Amino acid sequence: MPKRALVEHRPWLLLGIAAALAYYFLWNNPIGGTYLILLKGAGVGFLAIYAAYRAPGFDGKLLVGALALSALADMALELWFQVGGALFAASHIVAVVLYMRNRREQPTLSQKLLGAVLLVVVPVLSWVLSADLYVGIYAITLGAMAAAAWTSRFPRYRVGLGALLFVVSDWLIFGRMGPYDLAPLPDILVWPLYYAGQLMIATGVAQTLRGELPAR
Repeated sequence: MPKRALVEHRPWLLLGIAAALAYYFLWNNPIGGTYLILLKGAGVGFLAIYAAYRAPGFDGKLLVGALALSALADMALELWFQVGGALFAASHIVAVVLYMRNRREQPTLSQKLLGAVLLVVVPVLSWVLSADLYVGIYAITLGAMAAAAWTSRFPRYRVGLGALLFVVSDWLIFGRMGPYDLAPLPDILVWPLYYAGQLMIATGVAQTLRGELPAR
């Protein structure tokens, strides 16, 4: 495939990256308001469109659904934190269905152990950091998503690692809510970690599914 393929065949991916970069540098800009909310949602929204073109079959539709719900959640968080959290929980549930449909046939003992650790540690640490029971409940879906991603057949160092970056990004957000002062790390790292994780998940799953299509 020629070097121009990224531009010729993946314009939505490039638009998503551009929107994410723009939001990162403008999120505290006086323009604010609706423009920034839409720009924030566009980052993962364009990844969902990319997945719609690149990820075939029902699993591809699940990937699109998880990304689309995340994009809606990104925007909702700016207006209604609880609604944004509910949308992210729904996104994680869809992602868990995707990963459970694509479980690794023979995971190693270390993969199983890390999956089990994520399932327990993610919600517990989320509750400790935020001192909020509802955050702990939400994080059950977050931990399930990360555990399922790590033990799926998709590339661990793209999809699995992407899910872990998502978790760390959320932990930094939860740190703002509780007794632990993590400043200035949340302002600097939350968005880059989150978007990098979503980008790795979207491309890792889409390329795996597309690579299984019969040769034309």
